[in-house]
Amino acid sequence: MATSAMPATTPNGVSQAGSTSIWADKYRGATVEDLDPPSALSVSPRDPISHALMSAFERDYTHLTVVSPENRALLGYLSIPRLRELLKEGKVKESDRVEQAMLRFRRTRANVYKVITMDTPLEELEAFFEGHNTGAKQEFAVITDASRRFVLGVATRSDLEEFVKRRP
Repeated sequence: MATSAMPATTPNGVSQAGSTSIWADKYRGATVEDLDPPSALSVSPRDPISHALMSAFERDYTHLTVVSPENRALLGYLSIPRLRELLKEGKVKESDRVEQAMLRFRRTRANVYKVITMDTPLEELEAFFEGHNTGAKQEFAVITDASRRFVLGVATRSDLEEFVKRRP
């Protein structure tokens, strides 16, 4: 059985082969900050689902972060498309609390948390979306400061696609 050598990678799992990567050519040194991501919209797990839906609708957001009302710690997120499915199936009602529909971040030692900041290169963000750090493809990334104390924004795959389309 033949084996091939794997190209060298950075600590974040991004290939360092000859021309760095196809992503490097696509993004040409751009970072998350260049996406100009909108500020994150956060809700409390105690908020009614109707409030979260209205907030997302007003700003045309597809994902909301859920933070603790006591210390603003990031608890999870609310996927609006998934929430609409849950409402349609009758699994939750608009009067229920966000905590009944939110997806919680798993806090185990086995899970690798990838810190995405405004300084993160876009090729690393794409690698994150492709699951290079987590083993599972991701829909969106929560952008924080380097110490993970503040949620600054949310980036999605479509943000990357739009960036590439509008860049000469």
